[in-house]
Amino acid sequence: MGNDRSGTGAETVSGPGYALLLAAGPAGRQRLMDAAAALPQLAAVPPAALLGTPGGASVVQLVDPADPQTVLTHLRTAAAHPGPVLVHLAGQLTLDAKQRLPHLALARTTPRTARYTALPWHWLAAELGRRPPGSTVVVADLVADETAWPPLRAAGPSGLAAGLTLYGTVVPAPPKRGAPPKRGMATPDYSRAFAGLLRGAAERPPLALLHQRAAMEAGLGSGPELLLDGAGPGEAYPAPDAAPGPEAAGWAGQTGPAGAARSAGAAGAAGSAGAAGPVAVTPPRMPPGPPESFLSADPRPAPPSLRPPQPTHAPLPPPPGRAPVADPLAATHAAIFEAANSGRHSEAASMAAFWEQKALRAAGPRSDEAIHWLEVRADLSRIAGDPARACELWLAVADARLGNGEPVGHPEVEGAVDRAHHQWQFVQDRARAGALALPLMELRSRVPGRKPGALEAVRRRAELLRAPARTR
Repeated sequence: MGNDRSGTGAETVSGPGYALLLAAGPAGRQRLMDAAAALPQLAAVPPAALLGTPGGASVVQLVDPADPQTVLTHLRTAAAHPGPVLVHLAGQLTLDAKQRLPHLALARTTPRTARYTALPWHWLAAELGRRPPGSTVVVADLVADETAWPPLRAAGPSGLAAGLTLYGTVVPAPPKRGAPPKRGMATPDYSRAFAGLLRGAAERPPLALLHQRAAMEAGLGSGPELLLDGAGPGEAYPAPDAAPGPEAAGWAGQTGPAGAARSAGAAGAAGSAGAAGPVAVTPPRMPPGPPESFLSADPRPAPPSLRPPQPTHAPLPPPPGRAPVADPLAATHAAIFEAANSGRHSEAASMAAFWEQKALRAAGPRSDEAIHWLEVRADLSRIAGDPARACELWLAVADARLGNGEPVGHPEVEGAVDRAHHQWQFVQDRARAGALALPLMELRSRVPGRKPGALEAVRRRAELLRAPARTR
């Protein structure tokens, strides 16, 4: 199951399975799909058939969640399951207004608040991408709104599939009709066909075949929709018939294990476009170029536990009538995070250190560029399993932003302190955690964040750390 390359659907991880069935969408007129209609048919499928696990499975349904942290918690529960995992998504994709990154819209999502109220797609990839190969599959029945469809159409299936074994479909938003114009509601036809085939089968067919039959029964494949055919992280998709237009700029260069999927030629083009002025010294070796699918203008931020991520330094929107400019460091970011997510932490750290030194020499320690690379290093420390170092670096980010005059309520300042707090909770060494408690409390007193009781939580743990350790 999951990342099975042959498409046979044979599991490489045994034991009882776990299925997370998520149906989500914004409330009111912003909703483009009746996502909840996908769940009754899926829930009627025997769990063992849904997962292809003779030992049975647990099935969890999540309908119209409002908070991305709630969804993240469920994703982490699924990611921690030792057996096969299936995540089924029904809903709509949108882009946040600043980073132009894909998000799954939730109940409170609006075009202006997507960055804070929708689920970033890279959170999904980050959580499930850490699981063993062959253990996980994502099935998606999605509609893309007007912001998400053009870049996704240009990027092709790899715009979402990087790092995931992904089956399903993405369709454009239904057109508006009538006077005044009203939009129709898309229906989860793929999900219904997928569930119907599973209910009627004596045993689950191979996933690739199941996907093909579901798409056919749903009448998909002859229109503008994208079919996600389960190509694994190491498998390259063919280039789109037409070269990606300017609208694909925000999706360029996906991070994660799929980073080596595209040809070296494409990577070279990205690298040459990404040169931010002449480089005086030879940079550290980078892996083969990543696919030009989608990447934030900054590296993928870690999914924090306290609030949605606050990525920084996105390019300003282009003036009206001008095409957006692709992130000049897209290939660099993708290479760094591909190395980190592949376990090559020293390599990733050396690449980040090179670019940080370049930023320090060019613009100074309090520049946006230098702060950006501090954030990169903090996230790399998290990936490497060093929460103390990650906490230190996020504290440095917050201090630098405050020193630059950013207000204490600014989302980037709050996000840095929240992440420092989150990483500090995982520091097991009592002396190291105690040393970090004082600067964290000082920052928390200035930046309390939006979760009540955060400062008091730091104080309580600091008191416990000062108390003598109990021995048995």
